[in-house]
Parts: sequence; C-alpha cells; structure tokens
Amino acid sequence: MEKSAANTVYRSYVALGDSFTEGMCDDVLSDGHYRGWADRVAQALATEPAGATEPPAAANGPAGDGRQAGPGFRYANLAVRGKLIGQIHDEQIPVAAAMRGELVTLAGGLNDVLRPGCDIAQVEQALGRSAAALLDSGATTVVMFTSTDPTRRLAGSARLLPTILRMKAFVEELGRDPRIAVVDLFSAPCFDDRRLWDEDRLHLSPEGHRRVAEAVLEALGRPAAFDWRAPLPPAPPRARTEKLATDLRWLGSHLGPWIGRRLTGRSSGDGRPPKRAELLPYEG
Repeated sequence: MEKSAANTVYRSYVALGDSFTEGMCDDVLSDGHYRGWADRVAQALATEPAGATEPPAAANGPAGDGRQAGPGFRYANLAVRGKLIGQIHDEQIPVAAAMRGELVTLAGGLNDVLRPGCDIAQVEQALGRSAAALLDSGATTVVMFTSTDPTRRLAGSARLLPTILRMKAFVEELGRDPRIAVVDLFSAPCFDDRRLWDEDRLHLSPEGHRRVAEAVLEALGRPAAFDWRAPLPPAPPRARTEKLATDLRWLGSHLGPWIGRRLTGRSSGDGRPPKRAELLPYEG
C-alpha cells in the first residue's frame, strides 16, 4: 500500500525520543545544542513551498544542507537523552499530541533494551500506545525506526539481538498502517562502520546523523540527495596498539560512567529540558 507520506508537504514537525533524536554527538550549534538528524530533516522540509504537490529536488547537498528555511514551517524537538520509552510516553506524547504536528518522528525503547531485565512486552505496549495516541491526535504521518544491529560492531552485544529483533518485528507490524513510515536502519550495513559513530560507540557521529536524516527524507518520499546506505571508502588499517588504547579510553570515559549511572538509578537526561520545547517557526 502506498504510504500517505509520499509527496505530502508538511508545515509542522515534532520530534520525540531520547539521545538519538536529541542529536547527541552531532555538530554543536551556536546555542550550545547538538544539531542532530531531526534538525537536518526540519531544515530540508522547511524549504518546501506551502501547497506544493511535489517536493522540490534536493539542492546544495544532502538533507537540506545549505538551504534557507522558508516561512511558515514550525518545528519542535522534545527528545531528551537517557529517556526510557515509558518516560517518552508519559512526558512527551501528551505534549506532542496537544501540538497536533502534521509530521511526528518517534524513536524510543533502545535505552530499555540496554538495561538488564528489560520487559520487552511493556516496551512494545508503551511504544504502540504512543504511536496510536499520535495518530489519534491528528498526525498525518508518524515515522518510526528499527535499531541498527549492534552485534556487527560491538563486542558483547549478542545478548541484545533477540530483543532487538523482536522490537524490529513489532515496529514493522505497526508500519502496516499507511500513516506510519518505518526507517529500517537494521538492514543497512553502513552503520557497522565505526566512523558513523561517536567515540562513545552509542551515539551517531555527524556523518551518521547526516545519513539518518536522508533515510527519514527518503521514507517521506523525498528525492534522494545521495545513497545513505552506501559504504564509506575503506579506512586505513589500525595498529593493534591503537585499537587497545582506544578500547581503554572508551572503558574509562564512557562505559564506566554509563554503568555507574545504571547502578545508582541516574540518567544523563535527569533535569534536562528539551532543546525545542515549543512548536515554533524554524529558522535554520
């Protein structure tokens, strides 16, 4: 069935989720916030003329890079790093539903999966209720995501694969609704490349955010600016000593603090407000 997103011109966009959607580890903007793939999508959509029946061809680079935002387009980003899907459902969904954005992106659940003892049935329930509430509020299109496959790049992540595959199947089932567009990151081997990830190995690099933005625009029926699935040029081989030094730095700077937060029940997003809490004109 043809997705309702194809050739639809959106005048409002609300982004929901955790650090993935907040944009962590992308370029830092003048206001101190990360840019992120959602901002890149907003910039591209903001250039589309109101009332157009076909989206314009991409210009001046992928995902809207280099374009000037047009009048009338509004954008909010309620995502906050560290949020679990239950928190996204309770804190972000009611606000987003009241905003009545035409386009909504919803990503969540991976923070739950990373925690021992994750109840995947509860994660699916909260994710499904969130998507239903957004559609009931009048959203024209809800974009959802499958996770990348961590087992192809992170040692010790094989235990996560059954749960990630179950979530993938659940999201794909939700995508049978023509109002829900699913971005399949799991099946894109380009995300096995460490260069698409920050040194913390959990958050996307600027190139990773650029590719996710293009994937979202493709799911919305926009003409391709580049092949976001294409592999990067081969990287020069790394010496064993360099790999060891990188692993030790990661253990001390990233994995250790992450484990510490889990043991104490803290989150990196505790007390942090969304970077765009209101649905306001976008002037990127």
